[in-house]
Amino acid sequence: MSFNSKNQLKMDDFIKNTYKFGEICEVLNGRAYKKNELLESGKYTVLRVGNFFSSDHWYYSDLELDANKYCDNGDLLFAWSASFGPKIWDGGKVIYHYHIWKLVPSPFVDTKFLYYWLLFSRNKMLMGVHGSVMGHLTKSSFEKQKISLPDILEQKAIAHILSTLDDKIEVNNQINKTLENMAQAIFKQWFVDFEFPNEDGEPYKSSGGEMIESELGMIPKDWEVGSFSEYISSMLGGDWGKDSPQGNFTQKVYCLRGADINDIVAGNKGKMPERYIIEKNLLKKKLNSGNLVVEISGGSPTQSTGRIAYVSNDLLKRYNSPLVATNFCRAIKLKNDEHMEFFYNYWKTFYQNNIFFHYENGTTGIKNLDITSFIERHPIIIPNENIVNMFTRQAKLFYKMHQNYGVENSQIETLRDSLLPKLMSGEIRVPLDEEGEVS
Repeated sequence: MSFNSKNQLKMDDFIKNTYKFGEICEVLNGRAYKKNELLESGKYTVLRVGNFFSSDHWYYSDLELDANKYCDNGDLLFAWSASFGPKIWDGGKVIYHYHIWKLVPSPFVDTKFLYYWLLFSRNKMLMGVHGSVMGHLTKSSFEKQKISLPDILEQKAIAHILSTLDDKIEVNNQINKTLENMAQAIFKQWFVDFEFPNEDGEPYKSSGGEMIESELGMIPKDWEVGSFSEYISSMLGGDWGKDSPQGNFTQKVYCLRGADINDIVAGNKGKMPERYIIEKNLLKKKLNSGNLVVEISGGSPTQSTGRIAYVSNDLLKRYNSPLVATNFCRAIKLKNDEHMEFFYNYWKTFYQNNIFFHYENGTTGIKNLDITSFIERHPIIIPNENIVNMFTRQAKLFYKMHQNYGVENSQIETLRDSLLPKLMSGEIRVPLDEEGEVS
């Protein structure tokens, strides 16, 4: 789609100067859906603010595509309500909801540069947010935002520097996803298919390893059936405290929410909010290395509660204050920290197999996981301790690498975030050669 602003500027107008956003970018509204038009399945995917920055839950529609109200790979979008911010879309052709704008830049404005400018300007824009229940930006105020533009070659050079850093972050994220999948693959091979190494290093079951009857079917000799409760020492409740110090709420902490779990699983730091709790509560709620945090409230019709993340020493060191879980999570402390990798992967297997749907209550609104019933009643296989220890040694190598890439991402993000305002304000200029390349 081409830029078609009534205030369109000519190429000669694009020198280092300040313009209104509406002069250099067309802002297109999304489609305002009625509630009964958002379906659990259908012909077309609908992008809403609720899944703008995540993929937790999607809706669909059978309505025909409006030529001006769908987006495709490479389109620049901006969520103007609830989840504020820009995104360069890469999820294929979808319909975008009314609370999202599609931005069509002038041919003399680089899309990626504009994306980074919007990141840079986001906090300033939020000062103009309206609405007490669900804050929103108005289209008119958005189009009146002032933007300073260097020429197109410098725009592309700035965007290249910043996107190179983001590309490295994404590469690390993909490596971490592979490491996570490798740990899961080994877990399933050993504890689901029973092909762990026998005394001769051969796959146990296919090499004729002895199997015995159990309530879960045939399992290896010397293994038993039990429950997760056999591995758990205690469960810690969460806290939310206050958003600033007041009264007895003086202990600064960071609260690990369900919304942070995917980030942590990916090896990232997460964006845990800073809160203040009563000091004496920290002793019984503080998260320590080896704890496992489970989301017990939330989910959706297609996503259960029960997401899990493990707390490593590397994660704790990335925050300058203690961590606690929120009220919507539970922290699990194991009797033996060496069982953490086994427990974590076993729990993830149940999550992937949608087992937690059977332990939820609350059919409307927010769902709650009956975590006590699950850990006490749901049968699991209790393997030979030597096999668990073998798995732990292998898995620790994966998760150590996982954390290292996460730490590297944090360092890259810090560098990117420090460069962003300097490049956008012109404090740092990108030197270009005669061909317009970075010199």
